[in-house]
Amino acid sequence: MENKQHPLGDLMSTTMQKIKEMVDVNTIVGTPIQAEGVTIIPVSKVSCGFASGGSDFATKNQKPEADNSFGGGGGAGINIVPVAFLIVKEDNVRLLPIAPPPGTAVDRVIELVPEVMDKVTGFIEKQQDRAEARDKESF
Repeated sequence: MENKQHPLGDLMSTTMQKIKEMVDVNTIVGTPIQAEGVTIIPVSKVSCGFASGGSDFATKNQKPEADNSFGGGGGAGINIVPVAFLIVKEDNVRLLPIAPPPGTAVDRVIELVPEVMDKVTGFIEKQQDRAEARDKESF
């Protein structure tokens, strides 16, 4: 007996192949963008849905050993939403979310820690530079 694949299997395989062509790792973690010593990497969330179905139909004039007629369809939906950017500058990496700010004050403080540390470090360095400049002037 001949091993014949059912048309529904072909339909599902074709639909899944098209989804694979549309979504790959570059869809989730995008191509890095270089700008003035900073690398920006977009990050997205991908959601996907898939449905397929079909039925065999027998006609009244069909011979018993003949293949039935097949009717079927398939569909897929993909939702791609940007969620954040990874920002790489020298040895520092920050995640800049696109979503609305966190709901609680604690979440907001945790999110701002890297930015606050950068500002405090910059302020301290400026103060040290000024102190060194004053010390050189006093000699």
